[in-house]
Amino acid sequence: MSNDQRFMALALGLGRRGLGRVWPNPAVGCVIVRNGIIVGRGWTQPGGRPHAETMALEQAGAAAGGADAFVSLEPCAHHGQTPPCAQALIDAGVARVIYATPDPDPRVAGQGARMLEEAGIPVVSGVLQDEALEANAGFFARVELDRPFLTLKLASSFDGRIATGTGQSQWITGAQARRHVHAMRARHDAVMVGGGTARKDDPSLTVRGLGTSWQPVRVVVSRRLDLPLMGALARTARETPVILCHGRDADQNLVQTWEDLGAVLLPCATVGAQLDPVDIMRQLAAHGLTRVFCEGGSALAASLVEADLVDQLVGYTAGLGIGAEGLPSIGALGLGRLEQAGRYRLVSCATVGEDVLHIWRRPRS
Repeated sequence: MSNDQRFMALALGLGRRGLGRVWPNPAVGCVIVRNGIIVGRGWTQPGGRPHAETMALEQAGAAAGGADAFVSLEPCAHHGQTPPCAQALIDAGVARVIYATPDPDPRVAGQGARMLEEAGIPVVSGVLQDEALEANAGFFARVELDRPFLTLKLASSFDGRIATGTGQSQWITGAQARRHVHAMRARHDAVMVGGGTARKDDPSLTVRGLGTSWQPVRVVVSRRLDLPLMGALARTARETPVILCHGRDADQNLVQTWEDLGAVLLPCATVGAQLDPVDIMRQLAAHGLTRVFCEGGSALAASLVEADLVDQLVGYTAGLGIGAEGLPSIGALGLGRLEQAGRYRLVSCATVGEDVLHIWRRPRS
C-alpha cells in the first residue's frame, strides 16, 4: 500500500464515524499530512456541519501550509451555511489535495477540483475510490437515484421464518445478534418497519446498549395510519423523530393526531392496494435521508424486493426450524422462474454469538 493509499484509508475510517449522523450530507474524512506526519484530522460532524476539511484544517493550524490534504470525497465548491471547503484548502496554503472520488452533487461535480487547480494546487483523484463509493453509498444513491441506500435486515430461523404460526417471534436470534442489530441501526439515518410490525410488536426502534445519545429516525409504512396511538412510537415522537409514510386517502383526523404527537407525515402514492415503495423511497430522499435500515415485516420486505429497491441484505440466521406454518421472512413475490429473482453477491459471513450473520450486496453494474 502506497503512502497516499495509507493516508486515504485513514481519511475513510474517520469519515465512517459520521455514518447515520450527518444526513443529508456525506460522511467525509480528512487528513492533513506534512512531511509524512499527520498534523490534522477531521470528519463531518453530526448534522452535517462543520465539514471534515474545516475540522482538519482547524486542528492543523499553520502547519497546513505546504501540507498534503487527503479527503474521502471531492471538496465542496458551493456556498451553503459555510464557505466552500475547496476555498478553505486554498486559503490554508496546502501543497496538494488527494481525494478518493468525485462528488456527484451538481453543485460540486468537478468544480471543487477545478477551483483547486486554478489556484495552482495539484489534485489527485481516484485513490481508494471503490472503498469511498461503498462508504458513502447512501449519499450517492440519494443524489444519483433519488432514493436512499436501502438495507433489508432479516432475523430468521434456519428455514427462513420470522415468527411461529401463532405470531411468536421473541426471540428467534440470541442476545449478541440483537446487540449487533443495534450497532447496525446506529450506522443508518433511519430504521423502517411496516405497519403490521408496529401494531404487533410496539417497537421503540431506538439504538440501545451502546452508550450513544444519537438516534436514527423511526419510519413506519402504514397506508391507513392504523397504528397504536398509545404505543412507544407515539409516546416518544417528540423526543426521537418519527416519520409516517401513509396513503393519500388516510383518515385526516389520524393525520392531524399524529402531527399533534410530533410525527412527520409523508403522503405517498399507492399501487393497487399498497403504498408505492418507489414513491416511499423518493419521499424519504426528499426528506434528506441517505441510509435506511428496514427491519420488515414480510409484506414490506416483499414490496421492496419486488420493486428492486434493496441494495444490501443483512441476515441473522438462528439454528432452529419453525416449519411451514411459520411466517416467512419475505412475503409472496409471485415468481414463476428462478431467473426472475434478483441475485446478490456475498460480502461477508460470520458468527455472532450462536447465530450466523451474512451480508449480501447488489452486484455493481
